Amino acid sequence: MAAALFLDRDGVINQEKSGSYIFHPDEFIFYEHAKDALVQFSKHFDYLIIVTNQRGIGRGFMTAKALHSIHDHLKNEVEQAGGKIDAIYYAPNIEDTDPFRKPNIGMGLKAKEDFPDIDFEKSVMVGNNLSDMQFGRSLGMETIFLHTTQASFSHLPKLIDQQFDSLWSYWLHWNRQP
Repeated sequence: MAAALFLDRDGVINQEKSGSYIFHPDEFIFYEHAKDALVQFSKHFDYLIIVTNQRGIGRGFMTAKALHSIHDHLKNEVEQAGGKIDAIYYAPNIEDTDPFRKPNIGMGLKAKEDFPDIDFEKSVMVGNNLSDMQFGRSLGMETIFLHTTQASFSHLPKLIDQQFDSLWSYWLHWNRQP
């Protein structure tokens, strides 16, 4: 069975655009060392999979085509650095009841359909919101909270296994594990 690293996008890999959405590839700004972390993680996990809520499409602020160009840019940048992104799933709908919108598990189930050897119990979810943590926990994954856009927790909620300052700091910790 395969281990997958599931990652949220905005606030994990790239800087969020305050009060708005990333509309174009030139607005997509990697966090410092995030690309390096993705390269390193792609050597150790069987799959790197991005799962991202993209309500801006459902609200009519951007098109799926524009989102795909952003994701193509993301994948190309990581590949040029020596890493890989195996898949990117996104939830464009507005309604929280949509099965693909996190914290619902539709994107995880789609990943399992596309990569049947994924073992969620060997997998990890990295995100910067409690909805990411609920998504990971509901699928039986380890959950990693990055406090890039929110304050860190002095006492971790049951949804969170560990928290870190950034994707790079998580990589540094993960790499030290026996």
